[in-house]
Amino acid sequence: MKGAGNPTLCRTKWRKVAYGGMQPGYDDNYTDDSFLEEMVMNANVVKRDFLRVMVDSVSISQYLCIVALVVSTWTHTLNLAIDEITLLKFDIGLLLVGFLVLLLTTSPFSLNLLLKYVLNISFFTSGLYVLAPICHTLTRSISSDSIWALAVFLLLVHLFLHDYSGSTIRPPGALNNPKLTSNISLNASIVASVLVASRLPSWLHVFAIMLFSLQVFLFAPLVTFCIKKYSCRLHLIFSFALMVMTLGVTYQLHRMLFILLLALVVFISLVCPYWLIRIQEYKFEINGPWDEAKLCFDITE
Repeated sequence: MKGAGNPTLCRTKWRKVAYGGMQPGYDDNYTDDSFLEEMVMNANVVKRDFLRVMVDSVSISQYLCIVALVVSTWTHTLNLAIDEITLLKFDIGLLLVGFLVLLLTTSPFSLNLLLKYVLNISFFTSGLYVLAPICHTLTRSISSDSIWALAVFLLLVHLFLHDYSGSTIRPPGALNNPKLTSNISLNASIVASVLVASRLPSWLHVFAIMLFSLQVFLFAPLVTFCIKKYSCRLHLIFSFALMVMTLGVTYQLHRMLFILLLALVVFISLVCPYWLIRIQEYKFEINGPWDEAKLCFDITE
């Protein structure tokens, strides 16, 4: 019979076999022209909208302004422009406003949850009051230059490791527990607060500034998370008002700090979103008939 002695005419059609060894008549690494017909370029690339990315970046600018307000309050307190009684009144008002925001934005907000928050803050305030005299004399043997340098470094660590997508304290409705990096960020801010407070003239000053700092670093992310979850428009209005207020306070404090903060806000809110949109065109992803490694679990766990 014609062609009976030619083994290439008797071979079966090649097909892709993921597992099962070599196909008869073909090498193990053999592929034909049909192998790349199912190849897809950039199948999973997410097309981002510039306005949406700008809205997402507001949370970063917002928290940067919150930290700037804390630093401004530290500076005015160290210069004795704010006395301890005024600062304590401000702490109480800030706490009441925070509770009011939680009551209005968290739905449903149970009485048991409110009592839990009140009890925790009571224990927290009592412990801070007892430890204030110790914090007042904690760094007496360390030079002021070392204190300021270490405080600045710890605040930079706090900003770099802070979880801008959620809250350090687990808020109502949050799915995941805080990450390790966010806990490190919180610890850095607490140590920075203790270092700055130790340079104040009295233990009541220390208690007032520590209460203010920890209220902001602990509960401000919780309040802003609840506002953002409740209404995106309210979140944007609150963030814009906070930025304007912070820039005004910083301008009165120091012109160079005002320019630096304004440049950072513009860079984060405008330049970075535009940069992210532009680099999307350089993304190169190939999907095809070969076996792709895919995670079978949530990587955030």
